[in-house]
Formats: sequence, C-alpha cells, structure tokens
Amino acid sequence: MWPEQIPLAYTWRNLRARAATTALAAIGMALVVFVFACVLMLSAGIEATLVKTGEENNLVFIRKGAGVEIQSAIDREQAAIIASTVPVARGIDGQALFSAEPVVLITLTKRGSDKPSNVTIRGVTAAGLAARPQVQLTAGRWPRPGTAEVVTGGAMAGRFKGGGIGESLRFAQRDWKVVGEFQAGGSGFDSEIWGDADTLMQAFRRQAYSMLLLRMEAGSDPDTIAAQLAQDPRINLELKRETRFYADQSAALSTFIRILGISLSVIFSIGAVVGAMITMYATVANRTAEIGTLRALGFTRRAILQAFLTESLLLSLVGAAAGLLGASLMQNVELSTLNWQTFSEVAFRFRLTVDIVINTLVFALLMGLAGGFLPALRAARLKIVDALRAA
Repeated sequence: MWPEQIPLAYTWRNLRARAATTALAAIGMALVVFVFACVLMLSAGIEATLVKTGEENNLVFIRKGAGVEIQSAIDREQAAIIASTVPVARGIDGQALFSAEPVVLITLTKRGSDKPSNVTIRGVTAAGLAARPQVQLTAGRWPRPGTAEVVTGGAMAGRFKGGGIGESLRFAQRDWKVVGEFQAGGSGFDSEIWGDADTLMQAFRRQAYSMLLLRMEAGSDPDTIAAQLAQDPRINLELKRETRFYADQSAALSTFIRILGISLSVIFSIGAVVGAMITMYATVANRTAEIGTLRALGFTRRAILQAFLTESLLLSLVGAAAGLLGASLMQNVELSTLNWQTFSEVAFRFRLTVDIVINTLVFALLMGLAGGFLPALRAARLKIVDALRAA
C-alpha cells in the first residue's frame, strides 16, 4: 500500500538533480527578498534611531502646533511656570532634572564631497545631561559654560568638516572649538552638536527656548500633568513622553520608505514569480513520464499537487535564506538622510528584527505559492495514459 503523500526527500532530491535551474530561480527569489528585507530594515533603523533618542520618564514641552523643536518658541515665563508646577525628579546631587534648551539648524559642509547639509545644534545644561543617561562622553570633555565650545555626536564628527576634536566650526558669526565627542547609543542625538544653552542663546540672539525637558517624579502621569496645565491660560504648550516625541518625528520618513520599498518589491516579485513559474512548468514538462509512473503506482492527484507545490515552496525558502543572509550584512552599513519633519540630517543603520525575518519568509512563501500553483495543478491533472506515453 503506497502512502498518500510523496516523501519530502523525493522532492528535495528533484531540486538537487536540477541544480542549475534551481539556482537561477532561487537567485531571482533571493534578489527580491533582499530588496524587501532591506526596505523593512531601513524603516526599522530610522524608527529605532529616533525612538532611542528619548527616555521613557522624560517629558518634552514644545509650543502647541509647532510639531518639532526648531519651530517652537517658549518664553522664560512659561519655562518658570513649568519648572515650579510640574513634579520634577532630582538627580544624585539634588539638582532638579529640568532643562530649558534652544535648538537651531545650521548648515555645515561634508567631508570629501563639500556638499552642505543641515545639522541640529542643541543648547544643553548640566541638568539636561543628567536627564539623558544614554549620552556618554567618549573623548575630550564637556563644554565649559560661557565659552564658545561644543561637543559633537559620534555620527556627525567624522562626516562634517570641523567636527573632530581640536577642530573648529563656524556658525553664529563666530568660531566654536570642538572639545569633545559623545555617543548616544545610536540615537538621533549622535547626529547633533551640543553646546552651553545660555551661550548659544546669546550667540543666536534668541529670546525664547525651543523646548523644555524634564524628568518626571516616580509615579507621575503625563495625562494628569497635561490636564493640570490646560487649566492655566498662561501655558500654551503641549507635552509628550520623550520617546513618543521623537518617534513621531520619524513617522513620515519611515512610512514613505516602507511604502515605496514595498511597492518596488511587489513589482520585482512579479518577475521572480514568473521565473519560478517557468522553472516549475519546465520541471513538469521534463517529468511527465515520472508523474505518470507515480500515478500508476497509486499516488493521488492531490499527492502530485502537494509534491510540486512543496517543491516550489522549498525553492522559495532557499531564495529567502540567501536573501536574508545578504540583507543581514547590511547591518554593518551606516547611512544618513534628511528627516523631512526636522529638516536636519540623521544617521542610522539597517536593523534586522525577528518580525522582519518572519515577514520576509512569509513574503517569499507567497511568491513560491504563486509561482508554483499553476504548474503543480497542471501536473496533477495529467492523465496516467497520456503521461506514460511520453516515456
């Protein structure tokens, strides 16, 4: 009595026996999978970079309707009200973790290409540094208050002229000496320049801050704080958790990249599916006598259909594995792009996650199913007598 299903080993041996055609079809699948996975990794990398920019217990205040820091303006009176009204956590030294900061865009020239690009410069305070524990000085020292000194993020120091320690940057009609370099765990802060808040306010002739940052006391609720501030007519500010604030700034760019990339992947996948379909049709044509023999031995049409579908799915999995392997190597590549919402350049890396691996495998299996169904159906419909005549 023959089994109802054709053994998987038989299907795998058929793929190995036609190594050349299998390899060509798998390469087509792999290229599409590579593009699909890289697009998802690109989007995930941008989102992760900006989400990591914030701390969950930190609150960011900007002017209502501003959307981003550079469009916001907060006067000193509002800053004083927030500092005295909102429950603020304190650092080890007892200092309130509250920082009023100016944020300005400047234009710098890239090394090698001499092309200009926007860079964010942020005025920080000692409390602002204490409220951001993910930011660590890796070389040099922090700027001294009242001096024309700055530190640069690790992602921008080597990309822009004058960004290295000991070099000078020209902006706000004066030269600023770079005295240190910091790392912020691959977050958006790595693409910024930081200096003393009061000094930068004077240099850019600013009368208002761009944003307020504070660390909430344990047990505080942002919604409750927002409701209390809404009752004060002097306050025209909106607040968000710092993680949510920077994540929102990545939404437009990451969504555009995801939609564009997936659209291209779908277009490319049509070619891969056609290639897999041609390969499977050729396989059916070359194995007509073999199919007749299997049917004569008692295997059902369903068994033949399942065997050829399985063969197509295995082919897609081989391509998916190769494509994912190539995509995983992209994690070592660092890119930079202009964030449309902040108009500043941000550096990021491709990011491969478990969800991306699962989604990519599902995408590859769908391609294999689409490319193998019709040839498998044709194989299952072959009549035993007609198939054996081809022997």
